[in-house]
Amino acid sequence: MARLILKSNGFNERVLDLKLGVNRLGRSPEADFQIEHETVSSVHCEVSVVDGEIFIRDCASTNGTFFRGEPIRELRLGAGESFSMGEVELFIESTDISISIPKFEVPLPPPPVVRTDGSMLCPRHPEVQVTHRCGNCMEIMCDPCVKRLRRRGGKTLKLCPVCSHPVERIGEKKKQKKSILGFLQKTVKMPFFHARTDK
Repeated sequence: MARLILKSNGFNERVLDLKLGVNRLGRSPEADFQIEHETVSSVHCEVSVVDGEIFIRDCASTNGTFFRGEPIRELRLGAGESFSMGEVELFIESTDISISIPKFEVPLPPPPVVRTDGSMLCPRHPEVQVTHRCGNCMEIMCDPCVKRLRRRGGKTLKLCPVCSHPVERIGEKKKQKKSILGFLQKTVKMPFFHARTDK
């Protein structure tokens, strides 16, 4: 994690763990990190983490922001370097940013109840018979579970509530695609006449 350490006396090496994006440092309670010192302005400077470096921008502070004794307006620094806000020295311990993505646990529905005749009851609606199955995640469901997407000028899409892939009705035969040759054979019939010549 990107981290600054206050090195000046009276701060007991206080650690500032920077968040992703802009971090405002200053004396104001509205700053992201409040630093109580007479030489620090209300919002003294902004500190951002950019490409493994710390990007510092002075916010028109009264006593200035410094690097190696020289006043700065904007500057990129790396880990192991220091800068000052007024008379407060800050040491850049790290520039790493760790992003944690929370893991979402989706509760699985109970298994379906199988009747003596072989039909199944929906795991989400135990009183309703299963009518559809998802071809992607193999989830089974009743008709009320199916998510419907109506398209303007087109047919309604029936989608799985778990993975949003198309579902098919259980026991329904898939329609076979007709070839152009089969289409022509059914629509265009040309009778052939055999001319008999009796000589």
